[in-house]
Amino acid sequence: MIFLTQQSCNFAAVKFRFVLFFLLSCSRLFSQTIGGNSVFNFLNLPNTPQLTALGGINVSANSNDVGMAFYSPALLNKSMHTQINLVFNDFYAGVETYHMNFGYHNPKLNTNFSYGIHFFDYGNLAQTDAAGNTFGEFRASDWVMQVSASHSYKEKWNLGTTLKFISSNYGQYKANGLAADISLLYKDTAKLFSASVLIRNAGFQLKEYPGARGGDLPFDLQAGITQRLKNAPFSFSLTAHHLHVFDISYNDTLFNNANDFENSSEGFSFDKLFQHIVLATTIHIDKKVEATFGYNHLRRKELNIGKEGNGLNGFSIGFAVLLNKIQIRFARANYQNNTAYNQLGLNLKLNEYFGLGKLGKQAGW
Repeated sequence: MIFLTQQSCNFAAVKFRFVLFFLLSCSRLFSQTIGGNSVFNFLNLPNTPQLTALGGINVSANSNDVGMAFYSPALLNKSMHTQINLVFNDFYAGVETYHMNFGYHNPKLNTNFSYGIHFFDYGNLAQTDAAGNTFGEFRASDWVMQVSASHSYKEKWNLGTTLKFISSNYGQYKANGLAADISLLYKDTAKLFSASVLIRNAGFQLKEYPGARGGDLPFDLQAGITQRLKNAPFSFSLTAHHLHVFDISYNDTLFNNANDFENSSEGFSFDKLFQHIVLATTIHIDKKVEATFGYNHLRRKELNIGKEGNGLNGFSIGFAVLLNKIQIRFARANYQNNTAYNQLGLNLKLNEYFGLGKLGKQAGW
């Protein structure tokens, strides 16, 4: 019996090393552009309040929020069965964002599935010619629709994949593409520890914008850990992003000199290293109440205004009320001095509100 257990553990370890090798290999195969030169950059914006509160990037916060599984499919688990995440918000300058993600667990396949969409409505914009003459209006929008699946192995491992269709529509300028995410999560419930690695947006354009060359997708390789303390109501997360390239700072010398910005030096620096890091902590005030704080150093560096006081740039905060049938989450992220983005979301367990009769029983509702 002991021999079989050790053999199973060895097999799981070999499988993990194989999957990790595959993930790292993919990061080289799909090493796409960073620093704002890619297409479909709206994919980088956080879709749900919990992710926003955690600093906008997190792959290891293993919670009962199906909205987090939209970002990293390995976070999708069977506790999210029939849970729907709904987010409605006004972004800056009247931009409206809508998000929905729905989870479903298939007991026969022992596999979790989710379907989601993230939509950005930029409203009506003036349509002009090269001379600036206005001759009408057009409606602009971006959206991504995706399907995810995850499967657990040996209780502590969860492998997830996502396939997404991306669409961008700016009047006569339209483009679309395909992308995939793959992530692996390790969680030890006894030690209250989780770790994960994620490949995001590995894909390509199907249709290019008229008159433009094909662009790269905002590819990212991320890894993170989360540790909850046993004797204190705190969880801590550390997430590293853009692991496939070291220098991710944007450096425009002429612009920096004209606006009193510091120019980025060549070679290694601790500031460049820290630009890859997002830190977060969650205070579990009660089983039904949480407060989350996050810090994204890259966001702060990119949005700072010269050497002026830049307030809480890069910081975020969130609160959650977690009831049996509903989760209410709110987040606020500071993107620039005196400018912040508020996000409100609801998570509902649909099978707690209504049934589907015999059809529902057959479908595992």
